[in-house]
Amino acid sequence: MADPDSRSVRRKDRDAPPPLSRRERQIMDVVYRLGRAGAADVHAALPDAPTYTTVRGLLRILVDKGHLVHVEDGRRYVYVPATARPDAGASHLKHVVRTFFAGSTADAMASLLGSGSGQLTDDDIARLEDLLTHARRSRRTGR
Repeated sequence: MADPDSRSVRRKDRDAPPPLSRRERQIMDVVYRLGRAGAADVHAALPDAPTYTTVRGLLRILVDKGHLVHVEDGRRYVYVPATARPDAGASHLKHVVRTFFAGSTADAMASLLGSGSGQLTDDDIARLEDLLTHARRSRRTGR
């Protein structure tokens, strides 16, 4: 008999955003930056762009995965993000924390802070301190 906890993990993974390839991430970045874009706009903005037909195929895949929606603008499709960038980032980050850090926000933060990938400014540190203070208060009050 399967462990009920393993079923809930599988269910959570199904709810996770479908993974994106490097090229799909590049396309999403272009669409987020432009706000809305046709295939030609995306093709023109991509570094070392694949063929136009490939870009159109990737846009269709991103629609199928639920990352983009398209609207008709005359004879062409215009693509817009299905989710606001901060919401999409938060969703993907939750998935990464659950997958790679066993759900531990503290472990994920420690990894980010210890990676040396970027120096924190005084403003960054102050913001993190404020977030930690808020988290402590919320834990004490149960909210």
